[in-house]
Amino acid sequence: MASPSAKSALSAHSAIGLVVGALLYIVCVTGTLSVFYPELQRLEQVSAPEMSQIDPAAAQRGMEAVLEKEQAQGLAPTTHLYIHIPTEDLPRATISTDTQAFHLDASGAIAMPEQIAWSDFLIALHYKLSLPNFWGLTLVGALGAMLLASAFTGVLALPRIFRDAFRLNARSANTALADWHNRLSTWTLPFSLAIAFTGAAIGLGGLGALVMGKTAYDGDSAAVYAPIFGEEMEGKETVDGPPDVAGPLAYVAERFPDLKPTYAIIHDPLQPGQHVQILGGYPRRLIFGEYYNFDQSGRFLGSAGLADGDLGQQAAASTYNLHFGNYGGLPVKIVYFILGMAVSVISATGFYIWLAKRRRRGHRDEALRASWHAVVWGCPAMILTTFAARIIIGNDAPFDAIFWTGQLLLVLVAALWAKRRTRCAPPRSDHLKTSAA
Repeated sequence: MASPSAKSALSAHSAIGLVVGALLYIVCVTGTLSVFYPELQRLEQVSAPEMSQIDPAAAQRGMEAVLEKEQAQGLAPTTHLYIHIPTEDLPRATISTDTQAFHLDASGAIAMPEQIAWSDFLIALHYKLSLPNFWGLTLVGALGAMLLASAFTGVLALPRIFRDAFRLNARSANTALADWHNRLSTWTLPFSLAIAFTGAAIGLGGLGALVMGKTAYDGDSAAVYAPIFGEEMEGKETVDGPPDVAGPLAYVAERFPDLKPTYAIIHDPLQPGQHVQILGGYPRRLIFGEYYNFDQSGRFLGSAGLADGDLGQQAAASTYNLHFGNYGGLPVKIVYFILGMAVSVISATGFYIWLAKRRRRGHRDEALRASWHAVVWGCPAMILTTFAARIIIGNDAPFDAIFWTGQLLLVLVAALWAKRRTRCAPPRSDHLKTSAA
């Protein structure tokens, strides 16, 4: 019989496994939904004006109107101003600053505040599990590395997995769960490897940049990204009024007709050093886009080189679209959604299989099993609950508190209920079962 200290250690080990498995499952589920982030924004705020394109002069008027509004409100100068250019999946013109965001109408006038807090909550839940940026991204990146390791070790542990890819034995209750897990793992292996690798790269990139910045760049982590995304420009010290955005937008439309602009980014607007970047993507390219740089008067200064730079630079710029399915339009998103659902099922069934193996060894983990039930069904239930809160309470609903409090309560209630049932259940007659066998 195991000693009390050994039992405590085993319980702690199981609890850690539950927490890690739960976080990975939440990342998988929210990542599956995040594929439709633009569509969720439109669903959340259906009244926002939509348009297929916006005239460069209208974008200029919108930027100036937002800057004037913030000055009138006495807000601190924003460090960045983003103009979202209407795209096929999100046909809205929206301006975001450090503190607020507004939708524009086709003329460039401010139409209404942007209110997509629920969609942003869902994305933040996937990106960083509601934690501060650095710690959240690092944790999610580590989970991506675990998923990547699980995919590799699963293939190594089951050498017949490819030969048996289409041999599904779902009739036997004892093998159905494991068979579904193994078959889904085989069918989705390329997708799982791509998602896990890019997720780990994106999440752990901040940690790598921090370490490299401290060791090789005198503490400047931003310098680590400069060879990939371009160095931060230094604009003029004199400010000649609002920067020219209309000119750069017209310039890229004329010089780069295949480019699909997505953002106009104004760095330090109305401050010394202000300058403009136009970010746009290219059809049939996996890179998330290319940055075209302009000074405050609209003079073209060059590009970052994501579209035609070194192969490594282009590969780094492709991780985001490959991870989130932001290429190929709606058909690719549907494929990503289906495969993401499959990976979520794999994540859920993997823990059930582990519990089944422990049960065959004589361990009765009823509380742990009930807790995992609460995670598997509680996560989508709590996501729906937060969406209901968005409808009932509004954009200011405490989505993080609702989700995590509700999820923890479900797990706690499930575990306590299982323990109570176990205490009330009659003792097992293992010797009778053995003799009967």
